[in-house]
Amino acid sequence: MVASRLVPRIRLIIGAVLAVSLILIGRLYQVQVVNGAEYTEDGNKQYVRHGKDFYSRGSIFFTTKDGEKMSAASIRAGYALVLNPQMMADGSEEKVCSALEPYFLTITKERCLERASFKNRVYVELETNILEDEATKIREFKFAGVQLFKNQWRYYPGGNLLSRVIGFVGYADDGQLHGLYGLERFYDKVLMRNLNVRSVNLFAEIFSNLGNPSYEREENKKGDIVTTIEPTVAAMLDGVLQDTNDLYNSKITGGIVMDPQTGAIYAMDVVPSFDLNNRGTSTVSEFSNPLVEDVYEFGSIIKALTMAAGLDSGAVTPQSTYYDAGRIVLDKYTISNYDGRGRGQVDMQQVLNQSLNTGVSHIVQQMGKGRFRDYFLKFKLGSKTGVDQPNEVSGLVDNLRSPRDVEYATASFGQGIANTPIETVRALAILGNGGYLVTPHLVSRIEYDDGTVDELEYPKGEQVISEKTSEEISRMLTKVVDQALAYGKYSSPTHTIGAKTGTAQMANPNGRGYYDDRYLHSFFGYFPAYDPKFIVFLYTVEPKGVQYASETLTKPFMDITNFLINYYNVPPDR
Repeated sequence: MVASRLVPRIRLIIGAVLAVSLILIGRLYQVQVVNGAEYTEDGNKQYVRHGKDFYSRGSIFFTTKDGEKMSAASIRAGYALVLNPQMMADGSEEKVCSALEPYFLTITKERCLERASFKNRVYVELETNILEDEATKIREFKFAGVQLFKNQWRYYPGGNLLSRVIGFVGYADDGQLHGLYGLERFYDKVLMRNLNVRSVNLFAEIFSNLGNPSYEREENKKGDIVTTIEPTVAAMLDGVLQDTNDLYNSKITGGIVMDPQTGAIYAMDVVPSFDLNNRGTSTVSEFSNPLVEDVYEFGSIIKALTMAAGLDSGAVTPQSTYYDAGRIVLDKYTISNYDGRGRGQVDMQQVLNQSLNTGVSHIVQQMGKGRFRDYFLKFKLGSKTGVDQPNEVSGLVDNLRSPRDVEYATASFGQGIANTPIETVRALAILGNGGYLVTPHLVSRIEYDDGTVDELEYPKGEQVISEKTSEEISRMLTKVVDQALAYGKYSSPTHTIGAKTGTAQMANPNGRGYYDDRYLHSFFGYFPAYDPKFIVFLYTVEPKGVQYASETLTKPFMDITNFLINYYNVPPDR
């Protein structure tokens, strides 16, 4: 009796289960077969776009002369433009890529057509930096298989402004976005604050990684960096460098504007440069910073350091004289003045005014090789400066350890030893700042997200020449500008300016000796000469159609000097 009563109930339960099963099977058929394409596209939108491109990174700021911060590197939000080739109608590739071509920055139409042919893929990126207004126009096309996903990327408001110094981010070996060059790389541990999103499909995460959170955050103490770079000065310097490079068709032209009292760098760059926001047409060589990574023989600007060493050691005074025969022979090598001409009896001022190789060689002979070497090593030639840029190298000064007299004589006028521009400007800064070494630097403070601020300190280093020597060499370099540079054409009636030009033959890397027709021109100066606020260093490699630095770099230097005097309202000292 009991069993007979259970049979109808069992049949009812079985029927209900079968009915529910039939409903589920029908629904599954509708989802997978009838509406499969639609749901596949929606699913791909949710699952294939990983969040690794969504990241947060600390900002880099310039500092205006009034102390205001101005963005040099920040985060911009927008969209990634993506193709799903499986959803594109056959034959639509040409129409789609032609319509999207105005929005391409890093690829071509041909590359778009190639990517549209990847029919075995559901996600192919075309561009990752699409702005909102551009996205609105792309949506209006309503092309099947053209998709937009929210994205964030590193943005540089200055474009190519100081691009080699600021650097940029990119994917490193660990699959994360890191700084690859410049400040971005040097301060990567401070700036990097990635939020790695495993997937934007919450349900897929729940069922494929039970018990795991959807987000994985890597915490570092993070913050923004505030630089000493003044944006208006930086833009001015870049313009002067580019104009000079274009005028003389040089290989590269570089410059540094620094406070010689503190080492704070207001601007430094090398042209040709590149657009930080659009690097697709740039070469790897353009990403490096020759101001800290390359060494050069700078020629006659080094004579100012030789003269300072001679004065400080007591080997010579500004009034000391020697007989200039136009050439001397050391270790069977002949050293000549740039024109081969002798001047007879001349004093030390004329050695600088007329840039006499025999004159600085005479100073070395008066000092002795050992003392001369000691001074150049105290000037930290051949040593890294510690500037906050990656890949800094040391200068090459092995010739200062040679037993031969000729090596010291050539070093005295900037040949046979090679230094980085930043290393050279650090040494030259001692001439006007009272004789102290400084640390060239680009960042003044770090502002952490927890509200703390790290004010970076760069105290003065060793005093390597006396204050008296600093004043004497500054007086002599001021006379160079007032009397000798273009015959006094650029003498300022209101401000003292000390400066020196340099012309060096380029070493032949494929053999011994130097090219006869390839030169490196350099120029440095500081002002006001007896309490300088700025030191300016310029160089240009292999300028065409000119031989001497006085022809190529005097006007650019004076343009920069006059700009700085007016922009900062530097009080007259005359």
